[in-house]
Amino acid sequence: MAGTLFLCPTPIGNLEDISVRILRTLKEVDLVAAEDTRHSRKLFNHFEIHTPMTSYHEHNKIEKAAYLVEQLQAGKQVAFITDAGTPGISDPGEELVRQCYEAGITVSALPGPAACVTALSMSGQATRRFCFEAFLPPDKKERSRILEELKTETRTIVLYEAPHRLGKTLTELLEVLGDRSVTLCKELTKLHENGWKTSLSEAAAYYQETEARGEFVLVIAGIPVSRLEEESRQAWESMEISEHMAYYESQGMPHKEAMKQVAKDRGVSKRDIYQSLL
Repeated sequence: MAGTLFLCPTPIGNLEDISVRILRTLKEVDLVAAEDTRHSRKLFNHFEIHTPMTSYHEHNKIEKAAYLVEQLQAGKQVAFITDAGTPGISDPGEELVRQCYEAGITVSALPGPAACVTALSMSGQATRRFCFEAFLPPDKKERSRILEELKTETRTIVLYEAPHRLGKTLTELLEVLGDRSVTLCKELTKLHENGWKTSLSEAAAYYQETEARGEFVLVIAGIPVSRLEEESRQAWESMEISEHMAYYESQGMPHKEAMKQVAKDRGVSKRDIYQSLL
């Protein structure tokens, strides 16, 4: 019988946050795949875990995942841990899980620490709907594309950022998103944990003058739907109604449907559009 892959979250700072179930699992499995075995060795030593470890990281994730699947197919029980937090969230665990499903291997995710959820819960921002972007990509073109997408995001936005890039990222966010409410959460669960609810403009100005220290999670308010609708309406109103109609009809929309959509975009009745086109 094939084994099971156990995704085991590890503390994001405070070692006391590990669960009894996770400790038992790490001690009982045959093998633990770790993102950085040197880093994880500290955790193992602290909790007296003696299970063999093997490295599984971004640079060997394809071939090593295949090896781990072979071990699981041979009946081994395998756990996967990252340096901190929940495996599979913004780390190479995604590839390992994918290969396990393709091979028919059972995957079990144990609940535990996740920096994005921890920050969101303490942020004071809206929490019912949110999107998680992890670290913004370093590639300028891709980064610009994602920031443009976030410009019209109505859900609360959660980002990770390293201290040496924080000032630049805050300035970029301010330029693209406009001034928004933001909560900067740093050093979560650690001795110097701190949450600062402020504005992007104030945070950007502060970190232009102050050296950032610690790992940060940024929780940013989404754009209000009412504001987004108003901006959209103003953009449409800057066009002639005939141009507005032509925009939809060029996409194959029937004339009557185009009139209905134009009326909706402008916040007027379909009859008003009809009269304007006479």
